[in-house]
Amino acid sequence: MIPVDRSHLFVAANSHPGMSGKNNEDRYAVSAFRLSEQPQLPALLAVVCDGIGGHHAGEVAAELAVDVISQAVGESDASHPVATLREAIIQASQTIVALSDTEDDKKGMGATAVCAWVIQDRLYLAYVGDSRAYLIRDHAIQQISIDHTWVQEAMQAGVLTPEQAKTHPNAHVIRRYLGSRQPVEPDSRLRLRPDESDEQARNNQGLLLKPNDQIILCSDGLTDLVKDSEILSAFNKKNQVDAIEHLIALANQRGGHDNITIVALRTPARSTQTKPLPGRSTARQESSQTRLRPSWKWAVLAAVIITLLALAAITAGVFFYLQNATPLPTATATVRPALILPSSTPLDTLEPITPSLPPATLTLDAATPQVATPQNTPTTWPTNTSAP
Repeated sequence: MIPVDRSHLFVAANSHPGMSGKNNEDRYAVSAFRLSEQPQLPALLAVVCDGIGGHHAGEVAAELAVDVISQAVGESDASHPVATLREAIIQASQTIVALSDTEDDKKGMGATAVCAWVIQDRLYLAYVGDSRAYLIRDHAIQQISIDHTWVQEAMQAGVLTPEQAKTHPNAHVIRRYLGSRQPVEPDSRLRLRPDESDEQARNNQGLLLKPNDQIILCSDGLTDLVKDSEILSAFNKKNQVDAIEHLIALANQRGGHDNITIVALRTPARSTQTKPLPGRSTARQESSQTRLRPSWKWAVLAAVIITLLALAAITAGVFFYLQNATPLPTATATVRPALILPSSTPLDTLEPITPSLPPATLTLDAATPQVATPQNTPTTWPTNTSAP
């Protein structure tokens, strides 16, 4: 892909360290591209990473993850989006592990990651950890990622209710993260409904986005303190920038115990007036001119013919009168004036202008080849907490 300066989506983002006084270990990046093989197809990649680990190691891991993932996706040809995202996340995890092995103050560092890749108007998602992705559509919000946490697995197993999970001591125990000693397993489930199976959620990759759809990526510093309904309300009532500032302020008012990062992407709204396809307006204008020109010429020709017929009728009448009129009582010969009819010059005709067809518009194939997601491999938990 080729980097470009402008995005085909509306983008807003902000990050805040929170109120705890610790360093901001969140990192994010938004990169715009156009496809090199199909230059008219735009693409946008958004990545949010939340660092974990002591000292400054968390922010190092998060920054490494953002850089590696962005570079790996940017160097791809976008032909296999899900596989590319998975490989980029795995590469980022391996890079973090390699650095933590060489520097003592970075041992044990890691990061979460959530990545949204929009190619033209199709969404691809991959993630690890508890940084989230939401879809806001038709004034409703849906979490489309699935948290890799102890409490999430406990809820799925029926051990905890959602209310119990919010206050459980293991609420922040992460089950998957970049930098894990176990091979990391990126998640490619894109869940649109709570009752979907994992296979159905994976098949949602390449989701066709609608006008005014919004993709929200955020770290858990927001979702720990702000409800999904409050996120929805902010983006429904405010523009992207104001909504993000409002949500960060709301989280900080409630304690702001962690870093808060939000990236918002919005698809443009289509105009309510139908606009012609590229090239159509010129073709229509030319065809209208083609119709007007012959009509004008035929009107002139008709006027000339009518005039000639009138003159012919007058001449015939005069001729008839002269032949049948009683001669004047003189010996002078009557001179009949010669009637000279004007010669009619054929009117110029215009060749009809054939409107050129508009250029074909390339669209992304909905059936983009996907890579089957292998069965999840249990990873070593970063704590000694037993499985739910």
